[in-house]
Amino acid sequence: MLDDAIKAQLKAYLEKVVYPIEIIANVDSSEQSREVLALVQDIAGLSDKVTWRETSDSALRTPSFAINRIGSDMKIRFAGLPMGHEFTSLILALLQAGGHPAKEEADLLEQISSLEGEFNFVTYISLSCHNCPDIVQALNLMAVLNPKVSATMVDGGMFQDEVEEKKIMAVPTIYLNGEHFSQGRMSLAEIVAKLDTKSAERDAAKLSAKDAFDVLIVGGGPAGAAAAIYSARKGIRTGIVAERFGGQVMDTLGIENFISVDYTEGPKLVAAMENHVKMYDVDIMNLQRAAGIVPATKPGGLVEVKLENGGSLKSKSVILATGARWRELGVPGEREYRGHGVAYCPHCDGPLFKGKPVAVVGGGNSGVEAAIDLAGIVGSVTLLEFAPDLKADAVLQKKLYSLPNVKVIKNAQSTEVTGADGKVNGLVYKDRATGAEHTLALDGVFVQIGLLPNSDFVKGAINLSKFGEIEVDAKGQTSAIGVFAAGDVTTVPYKQIIISMGEGSKAALAAFDYLIRSSVEEDEEAKAA
Repeated sequence: MLDDAIKAQLKAYLEKVVYPIEIIANVDSSEQSREVLALVQDIAGLSDKVTWRETSDSALRTPSFAINRIGSDMKIRFAGLPMGHEFTSLILALLQAGGHPAKEEADLLEQISSLEGEFNFVTYISLSCHNCPDIVQALNLMAVLNPKVSATMVDGGMFQDEVEEKKIMAVPTIYLNGEHFSQGRMSLAEIVAKLDTKSAERDAAKLSAKDAFDVLIVGGGPAGAAAAIYSARKGIRTGIVAERFGGQVMDTLGIENFISVDYTEGPKLVAAMENHVKMYDVDIMNLQRAAGIVPATKPGGLVEVKLENGGSLKSKSVILATGARWRELGVPGEREYRGHGVAYCPHCDGPLFKGKPVAVVGGGNSGVEAAIDLAGIVGSVTLLEFAPDLKADAVLQKKLYSLPNVKVIKNAQSTEVTGADGKVNGLVYKDRATGAEHTLALDGVFVQIGLLPNSDFVKGAINLSKFGEIEVDAKGQTSAIGVFAAGDVTTVPYKQIIISMGEGSKAALAAFDYLIRSSVEEDEEAKAA
């Protein structure tokens, strides 16, 4: 099952196992079961601390296998073959079940161990989903730490009947105790916070009690990370508060235009950014959403950032780097069928539409790239573009038009997403040239029409453009005293990772210059008094 190179690597990992573990394979005579059994046998053959046995229980998903520390009652199960992105999830489950410590904050681990109640998690994934492993790994770790938690990964491609019965059309989708719990990317801390309902109140009190920062960055994407590094290197008190570190880059798969790096992936780049920030004395406050801002009334005064949990933070200067989010179509049916045929991540959700007809709305680079990727998985792709011509790069258009199962419709205004029995069954569009209305019979609609700035929380306090972007000058200064901004949330053109990093660095330097000048002014005022 595993080639020699992977076996050698896995064998080295398994040397870190402290306690003996057992793998229990639930299989039958199918080819899929034979593959799962071969994987289990390969793993067990690499360490004397790993044993295996076979069962045939019709009450359990078949094929599947459980991992348990001998003498304990861990409940970790993989229903399917955890290869691709999920192979790392398998390795971590083996190591953690075997006693290898998790690389998480001690407070978070203690919070997991102290959770009360029964938590039976089932996560539906696709092996090509780069967001799914975070969920699987988080829940597996919870099952290692707390015997009241069970975690089952289900490969939607292998258990298609179950996926269709539950009308799951987006991954990762999490069920808790048989009820829908969440959909999309979540970190371990986010999952725990959702279960521990008192955590928000505790966090608010802790945050509000913090001393004022010299520079507070709001947002943890490329602009925010760069701003934090440049600020911390100046030796000033620096904090970064973010809803999730990495921002939209976490949802980006292939990155080929990051100078000096010929190819990387979003989660890898985010991990590198976070590690770089942690090299400096930066107070990272994750899982916190900004709800408002109160600018300083004079240079040298404090800016207050209000948080959604009721807490607040104060700083002598603030850099807003909250990025942007996917733009919605804004048509009937879109929100109703989100996660049930309406999707925004072709890499994650594409495999769930294998052999089925789908549409991609948007003719820019992201839309054309999505159509190209989907064409190799789904039955057919119809790309709809509002304008008379596609806006994507010529090389992408050439590839798109070479694909036999792709159709391009221009001058098409999407007006409604239709559905039945809880899932998408079509898309209505109007021909902008003739006014005629048409309906496409579809199983999925992938929306790729650009971004909206995450600036709602500063409306009324800071000047915004007609597109909702924060207006900044050449140094990143906003209309508010002591407040700077950088990245996709601003009026700076060309929303690119490398541009955001440069703008974040520039805003940090400008904020530092502001701090120096405002302190001099304060000193002069004090002397005059």
